[in-house]
Amino acid sequence: MTTTITGKAALVTGGGSGIGLACAQRLAADGAQVTICGRTEDKLIAAAEVIGASVGEGGSVRHVVADVTDEDQIVAAAAFAAEPSGGLDIVVANAGGSHHMGSIPDADADAVRATIDLNLMGTVLTVKAAVPHLRTANGGSVIAMSSGAGAFPHRYLWAYGASKAGIDMFCKSAADELGIDGIRVNSVQPGIVDDELMSFITAGGPLLDHYLEHMPLGRVGTVEDVAEAVRFLAGSESSWITGINLPIDGGHHLRQGADYGRLF
Repeated sequence: MTTTITGKAALVTGGGSGIGLACAQRLAADGAQVTICGRTEDKLIAAAEVIGASVGEGGSVRHVVADVTDEDQIVAAAAFAAEPSGGLDIVVANAGGSHHMGSIPDADADAVRATIDLNLMGTVLTVKAAVPHLRTANGGSVIAMSSGAGAFPHRYLWAYGASKAGIDMFCKSAADELGIDGIRVNSVQPGIVDDELMSFITAGGPLLDHYLEHMPLGRVGTVEDVAEAVRFLAGSESSWITGINLPIDGGHHLRQGADYGRLF
């Protein structure tokens, strides 16, 4: 079956695990030529084997080691991802994380800077590196990984939230600037997702209870929930959508942010 992304070149940062791996797997299953990147080659090799088992017709998977906070490395990764087709059609700027959790008066300035550098600057550098290759392909779709924590307050998770809010505004600005090139830029805002990074919450406890209490659909998300939304934004099905920040959170954004103080 021919799909709208068969043969399209895609770069997924942070593609070695969790949401990034699920996004890469979903794109490859629909025939995209996917390159995953991350900092740990062993993890990327293992992820590529998982993705390879479900690659669809016209699709493929490769990997490249790159740290999104290092501009030279992400420039090289974008060029590598563009090699098969001569351009890039899809970019999933997924790499991210948190180096800080806690109160504002007790903040470690270096940990806050590291969080902003990884999430916001990592996304900025990824998009910057990808633009020339997206232009070569006469346009494409960029999907950045934000968070519900960037849209409404999550107590003690403010450094992470601020960096993710920056991603959302950056995506709006990029959508406005790059639309003339046929480049669409959107972000997704996952809620609590059951993957290895969030297992310390999804295993149960007061913080998970607080999440579920303020979630209309009343269940933890899956990496596939996020990957399906990314797949939609990657393809021609969403060809008139740009500059949105899409919550994927079971309705959590309608109520109250999670209180990470319950971990202390």
